Amino acid sequence: MADANAAVAVVTVSLVLLGLLSGLSLSWALLPVAVVVLIFVLASGLKGRDELAHLNVCVLVLGDIGRSPRIQYHALSLSRHGYNVTLIGFLGTKPHQDIIEDDRIDILPISELKGLTVGPRIFRYASKVIFQSFQLFYVLMKIEDQGYILMQNPPGLPAIAVTWVASRLRGNQFIIDWHNYGYTIMALTHGENHFIVKLAKWYEKLFGRFSDHNLCVTNAMREDLRKNWNIEATTLYDKPPPIFRETPLKLQHELFIRMGSTYLPFRPSLDVTKEYMELTAFTEHNTQTGAVTRSAGRPALLISSTSWTEDEDFSVLLQALEEYEKFVEAGHKLPSLVCVITGKGPQKEYYKKLIDSKEFHHIKICTPWLEAEDYPVLLGSADLGVCLHKSSSGLDLPMKVVDMFGCCLPVCAIHFQCLHELVKHEENGLIFKDSKELSEQLKLLFSDFPGDQGKLGIFRKNLRESGQQRWDENWDHNVLPLIKEHCD
Repeated sequence: MADANAAVAVVTVSLVLLGLLSGLSLSWALLPVAVVVLIFVLASGLKGRDELAHLNVCVLVLGDIGRSPRIQYHALSLSRHGYNVTLIGFLGTKPHQDIIEDDRIDILPISELKGLTVGPRIFRYASKVIFQSFQLFYVLMKIEDQGYILMQNPPGLPAIAVTWVASRLRGNQFIIDWHNYGYTIMALTHGENHFIVKLAKWYEKLFGRFSDHNLCVTNAMREDLRKNWNIEATTLYDKPPPIFRETPLKLQHELFIRMGSTYLPFRPSLDVTKEYMELTAFTEHNTQTGAVTRSAGRPALLISSTSWTEDEDFSVLLQALEEYEKFVEAGHKLPSLVCVITGKGPQKEYYKKLIDSKEFHHIKICTPWLEAEDYPVLLGSADLGVCLHKSSSGLDLPMKVVDMFGCCLPVCAIHFQCLHELVKHEENGLIFKDSKELSEQLKLLFSDFPGDQGKLGIFRKNLRESGQQRWDENWDHNVLPLIKEHCD
């Protein structure tokens, strides 16, 4: 492992080159040299190692903490084993209540800096990277002594390099949790041959090798890191925490009532009224006896979740729903559908307009954003999940499917390279390649709805009997020994 001086030299040269390649003047390009001065000024003032530093772990994501479930799970697992956690990231979305209420977890928010708003696009992007570098470095040097810094990648620009430098100066162990490759996500927008994408790949490959330890989300990624990046990693599959489970009928009804106050598809038909009954589109609550039952003739609840990014093409689902509508109108014995698509992201408004342009008679669609506590309750109430995630690298797995399986919810998922590590075709769900295949699968799975003797019921039964591993057990087996070995 290179020492602090080598780290400073590499980072300084890299930033200067980035500035020159971005078309900056020499004086601007040499601005990163100020980083060197700042590093040595701060480093010279550092205190000796805190003897209790091995009980402190910094968990870092250069993104929204509330939309980074795996990072939150890491923090909770560390706290559960007695470690004090400093959780660093953006506070755009409320984290899970368990994070907020945990006395051992201290959330340290950082700003999502935008960079300069004038000049060429590449200049604005470079300024954003520089500003974020300064902010992140300052925060990492300011926090109390840590035994470990555990960082999610992506996003890794500039987080990998900055975190590495800070960890070398402060004597922390540095671990990267590889969810994907950041450059492949950039390639979805710019194309794989774009200069920025090539630069990002070079950066990720260079600085990724300087970590002390690595985790990754699939065996396929572990092999790719070893073969093409010369990085040894431990596979830590995403596994559902205990909050993801089948939802009792009473809790389903309570959620549907809350959802119905905002979203019409959860409300009962206007022509349905029953004395002493509180109704939703799916459930009935007898206000005298307290009993909750499923509504006769209820629609099937189809759910998908998304970050509304380029690696998920929701036109595939919309086209499949159009075909499903034709099946119903042609006389096939199929239920009406309520399709719920949850999440936030850059393409949400585009798809909302596309959805609003559709004229369905047997399908209702809504696109809510759910609080962290309500999302698993809705998954545990649904009849079928749909996943349109296509990994930009072909090497990561959709966490949404992991969560659905935790709720014993069968899934239809679009095919990509390593999906077989999670979805077992004809065992816990079905894999499709296009909208036509998906529409046929929807027709097949809902052909005996709401009965449980068909494929949908068999898949759910298989999930119930699978004895699937949960996050805590998985983390304790793969990560805890590493932490104890180097921090205790």
